[in-house]
Amino acid sequence: MWVKICGITSEEDALLAVAMGADAVGFVFAPSLRQMTPPAVNAITRRLPPEIVTVGVFRDERPQTVVDVVNKAGLKAAQLHGHESREDSGYVSVRVPLVIKAFVAGDHRIDQAEEYGADVILVDAPSPGSGKVFDWQLAEGAPRGRRLVLAGGLDPDNVAEAIRRVHPWGVDVSSGVEREVGKKDPMKVRAFVQAVRATEPEPYDPDGTAPYDWQEER
Repeated sequence: MWVKICGITSEEDALLAVAMGADAVGFVFAPSLRQMTPPAVNAITRRLPPEIVTVGVFRDERPQTVVDVVNKAGLKAAQLHGHESREDSGYVSVRVPLVIKAFVAGDHRIDQAEEYGADVILVDAPSPGSGKVFDWQLAEGAPRGRRLVLAGGLDPDNVAEAIRRVHPWGVDVSSGVEREVGKKDPMKVRAFVQAVRATEPEPYDPDGTAPYDWQEER
């Protein structure tokens, strides 16, 4: 299960998310209390392990600006969290390694999500960043066979149930692991990641024992 910790505003919180087992960290460039600048984000991304997916979050931004910011900030992905057209999303998708296209739960455009050229589809609450949970049944309209990330009001207490109900490819959290706006709570981040990992199936072991050691027979 892919885990993204979004709304990162400091190197400390980025390193915290990585240390706790997150696969991706997100930086908001859209107007927000958590809004960041490209130079500030670049200073953070340079300190992160190469396997971590660094994501810039944009809302109704000019496609060329999205591409420019991704490059200047040293990011690996762009999350388009507004009403971007198919053309704008497609423009970004051929110039950025990974594109996440977000849709509000229940948005009729989810039915045509594959036309946006995105690698990942994210379904969020009507008010992103509000911490409010939406009816998870509304995520069922997302195309099957695509990487679906669930967001919107997730926290350590409800993420396991959300995964059980929706069966997403990944989950995205921001305010649900904060102690205050823009500041992550280490205990909440750890609890969130642990709750997600607990939903993953155990590795297959037919005997429940360690692998056969041929050297013991010699």
